[in-house]
Amino acid sequence: MLTILGGAAKLCDGVTRRELMRVGALSLFGGLSLPRLLHASEASPQKPAGRVKSVILFNLLGGPSQLDMFDMKPLAPVEVRGEFQPIATSVPGLQICEHLPNVAGLMHKACLIRTVSHGYNAHNPLPIMTGFTDGSFAQIKAEPTDPPDIGAICQYLGMSPKGMPGAVCLPCYPGWGESAMYPGIRRPGPYGGFLGSQYDPLFAVCDPKFQREPKVSYYDPVLPLGEPRLPSLDELPGITVDRLSRRRSILDQLDIEFEETRRSGVLDRLSQFQQHAFDMLTSSRTRDAFDLDQETDALRERYGRDLNGSSMLVARRLVEAQVPFISVHAEIFGRYGHSYDMHENNFSMLKEYNLPILDQCVPALVEDLEQRGLLDSTLIIVMGEMGRSPKVNSKAGRDHWPQCGFSLLFGGGVQQGMVFGETDWQAAYPVSHAVSPGDLVATVYHLLGIDPHMTVPDRLGRPLAIAHGGNKIHEILS
Repeated sequence: MLTILGGAAKLCDGVTRRELMRVGALSLFGGLSLPRLLHASEASPQKPAGRVKSVILFNLLGGPSQLDMFDMKPLAPVEVRGEFQPIATSVPGLQICEHLPNVAGLMHKACLIRTVSHGYNAHNPLPIMTGFTDGSFAQIKAEPTDPPDIGAICQYLGMSPKGMPGAVCLPCYPGWGESAMYPGIRRPGPYGGFLGSQYDPLFAVCDPKFQREPKVSYYDPVLPLGEPRLPSLDELPGITVDRLSRRRSILDQLDIEFEETRRSGVLDRLSQFQQHAFDMLTSSRTRDAFDLDQETDALRERYGRDLNGSSMLVARRLVEAQVPFISVHAEIFGRYGHSYDMHENNFSMLKEYNLPILDQCVPALVEDLEQRGLLDSTLIIVMGEMGRSPKVNSKAGRDHWPQCGFSLLFGGGVQQGMVFGETDWQAAYPVSHAVSPGDLVATVYHLLGIDPHMTVPDRLGRPLAIAHGGNKIHEILS
């Protein structure tokens, strides 16, 4: 195997990565086979030019309740409508949850889709990041046969800015906070999939702190404090820039099994990828994007100094650095809280925890981008992988319900002050304009200037459409 950097190191997921990168599993952020590495170094497609330059996905992991947030049914029976009251918004006639007053004041800038519907009943961001909905409920690890996500396609098409990744995942890979319960879990979604892990995003790392122990495991959430951090150099403090420079010669480290490759001359092309890798590891632009000390205390407070708010602020800095795709995940941190997976204590978890966080960091992001002249060129998506069941269960919770959920959009390319799609009397099923994850993903691709019907080769060389049959939603486009 080809050793690239240093000795063994333990990253945020607690797994020892021997030497960080190896040929056969070579990538800044995962693994890369030699043939795909050479393909990556040779590929230089024309970069798409779309309506938006960057996309921020805020994934409300666990499945946010449409009935208690953006599709309230105040005339339904109490076991359906729940405990919350609707309030007026800045859009005449539109009401949302009383515990989202700041978001309510910005709904004239939003496009609300109430009819996201599919059949993939699993807590993975796979459908909303790829458009693929045929995955298995039992799958809790990303597999090389998975489809690539939006960020991977951006990188595949050469949309990464100089010295920066084309996709970043914050504050860690989805599933990291659950690893104590399910060792090895890496929820499918933000990966290069069958294109190869050279197209994985840059995964931030985190070390959240909690101010108290939960009174009840999982359903008494405690706010995670901290910031997402840049991996690699931060996680390998013994590897200095000088040492990196001395190790630039990839030829000196090739094993004998690559002798034929060495004689073929393709290593001249390989060095281009190597140069990009080292540029990424040592890039001041990448490090600066994660440096929240450059922000004012007032702005830090505006976003919230918890892990969610800090991640959203890093996302804004990544937009400034022209990163095409940034995903922020409301991670599940074991016994400290199940995020939006509220089978119990739904209303208290929303009122005391989830909704205040959402009502702080999303308006802060929207207003911050607007003040910097970046909102028109950025698409913000707020949604989860599914909705919640119409009927409140015996534990004051709501159960899984992928048949109907919402997506809240802000920014460039979408109609403002619009509500798209209508649901039935209990927000259980779409009545009009059902939207699939593929349709949403196709719309994102369209806004980025990428043909959603473009195909990429799977591991067997078969052409597969990147939006998995989805079509852009014409009605919501501005």
